[in-house]
Amino acid sequence: MKLRELKEILEAEILTDTSGLEIEVKMACGADLMSDVLSFTKARALLLTGLTNSQVIRTAEISDIKAICFVRGKKPPPETIDMAKEKNIPLLVTNLPMYESCGRLYQKGLPGCSEIEE
Repeated sequence: MKLRELKEILEAEILTDTSGLEIEVKMACGADLMSDVLSFTKARALLLTGLTNSQVIRTAEISDIKAICFVRGKKPPPETIDMAKEKNIPLLVTNLPMYESCGRLYQKGLPGCSEIEE
Protein backbone atom coordinates (compact mmCIF):
# COMPACT_ATOMS: atom_id res chain seq x y z
CA MET A 1 0.00 0.00 0.00
CA LYS A 2 1.39 3.40 -0.95
CA LEU A 3 1.89 5.92 1.83
CA ARG A 4 -0.41 8.29 -0.06
CA GLU A 5 -3.34 5.84 0.28
CA LEU A 6 -2.49 5.16 3.89
CA LYS A 7 -2.54 8.91 4.59
CA GLU A 8 -6.09 9.14 3.24
CA ILE A 9 -7.33 6.13 5.22
CA LEU A 10 -5.96 7.56 8.47
CA GLU A 11 -6.98 11.15 7.63
CA ALA A 12 -3.37 11.97 8.44
CA GLU A 13 -1.19 15.00 7.94
CA ILE A 14 2.35 14.57 6.63
CA LEU A 15 5.07 16.24 8.71
CA THR A 16 7.99 15.70 6.34
CA ASP A 17 8.57 16.01 2.59
CA THR A 18 5.58 14.90 0.50
CA SER A 19 7.88 13.06 -1.94
CA GLY A 20 7.79 10.16 0.53
CA LEU A 21 4.11 9.57 -0.22
CA GLU A 22 5.01 7.20 -3.07
CA ILE A 23 6.79 4.80 -0.72
CA GLU A 24 5.31 1.30 -0.66
CA VAL A 25 4.55 -0.13 2.79
CA LYS A 26 4.12 -3.91 3.04
CA MET A 27 2.76 -4.23 6.58
CA ALA A 28 2.13 -2.28 9.78
CA CYS A 29 2.57 -2.57 13.51
CA GLY A 30 1.39 -0.48 16.43
CA ALA A 31 3.57 -0.10 19.53
CA ASP A 32 4.74 2.45 22.06
CA LEU A 33 7.54 0.31 23.47
CA MET A 34 10.55 0.50 21.18
CA SER A 35 11.77 -2.84 22.57
CA ASP A 36 8.60 -4.38 21.09
CA VAL A 37 9.29 -2.66 17.77
CA LEU A 38 12.81 -4.10 17.71
CA SER A 39 11.49 -7.58 18.57
CA PHE A 40 8.38 -7.85 16.41
CA THR A 41 8.53 -5.57 13.37
CA LYS A 42 9.94 -6.40 9.98
CA ALA A 43 11.59 -4.35 7.26
CA ARG A 44 9.41 -2.18 5.00
CA ALA A 45 6.71 -1.75 7.69
CA LEU A 46 4.78 1.28 8.86
CA LEU A 47 5.06 2.00 12.59
CA LEU A 48 2.06 3.47 14.41
CA THR A 49 3.04 4.91 17.77
CA GLY A 50 2.28 7.54 20.38
CA LEU A 51 5.96 7.96 21.26
CA THR A 52 7.30 11.20 19.76
CA ASN A 53 10.91 11.49 20.91
CA SER A 54 14.00 10.87 18.79
CA GLN A 55 14.25 7.27 20.05
CA VAL A 56 11.45 6.32 17.66
CA ILE A 57 13.49 7.56 14.67
CA ARG A 58 16.59 5.65 15.77
CA THR A 59 14.52 2.50 16.26
CA ALA A 60 12.89 2.90 12.85
CA GLU A 61 16.28 3.28 11.19
CA ILE A 62 17.66 0.13 12.86
CA SER A 63 14.51 -1.85 11.96
CA ASP A 64 14.34 -0.54 8.37
CA ILE A 65 10.84 0.83 9.00
CA LYS A 66 9.69 2.83 5.99
CA ALA A 67 7.41 5.40 7.69
CA ILE A 68 6.05 6.42 11.08
CA CYS A 69 2.56 7.61 11.91
CA PHE A 70 1.96 9.26 15.27
CA VAL A 71 -1.50 8.52 16.69
CA ARG A 72 -3.86 10.50 18.94
CA GLY A 73 -2.78 13.79 17.33
CA LYS A 74 0.64 13.66 18.97
CA LYS A 75 3.19 15.79 17.15
CA PRO A 76 6.91 15.21 17.64
CA PRO A 77 9.28 18.01 18.65
CA PRO A 78 11.24 19.78 15.87
CA GLU A 79 14.44 17.82 16.59
CA THR A 80 12.60 14.53 15.97
CA ILE A 81 11.20 15.84 12.67
CA ASP A 82 14.67 17.06 11.63
CA MET A 83 16.20 13.65 12.41
CA ALA A 84 13.50 11.90 10.35
CA LYS A 85 14.23 14.22 7.42
CA GLU A 86 17.96 13.40 7.66
CA LYS A 87 17.16 9.68 7.63
CA ASN A 88 14.51 9.99 4.86
CA ILE A 89 11.81 8.51 7.06
CA PRO A 90 8.39 10.04 6.31
CA LEU A 91 6.38 11.14 9.36
CA LEU A 92 2.61 11.41 9.56
CA VAL A 93 0.20 12.33 12.34
CA THR A 94 -3.41 11.23 12.73
CA ASN A 95 -5.96 12.26 15.32
CA LEU A 96 -7.22 8.67 15.43
CA PRO A 97 -6.31 6.48 18.42
CA MET A 98 -3.97 3.50 17.97
CA TYR A 99 -6.74 0.88 17.94
CA GLU A 100 -8.82 2.61 15.29
CA SER A 101 -5.76 3.42 13.15
CA CYS A 102 -4.67 -0.23 13.10
CA GLY A 103 -8.24 -1.37 12.46
CA ARG A 104 -8.73 0.92 9.49
CA LEU A 105 -5.48 -0.20 7.84
CA TYR A 106 -6.18 -3.88 8.47
CA GLN A 107 -9.70 -3.51 7.08
CA LYS A 108 -8.22 -2.03 3.88
CA GLY A 109 -5.90 -5.02 3.46
CA LEU A 110 -2.62 -3.95 5.08
CA PRO A 111 -1.43 -6.95 7.12
CA GLY A 112 0.29 -6.90 10.48
CA CYS A 113 3.97 -7.81 10.82
CA SER A 114 3.12 -11.23 12.32
CA GLU A 115 1.31 -12.23 9.12
CA ILE A 116 4.21 -11.68 6.72
CA GLU A 117 6.93 -14.30 6.26
CA GLU A 118 10.42 -13.06 5.43
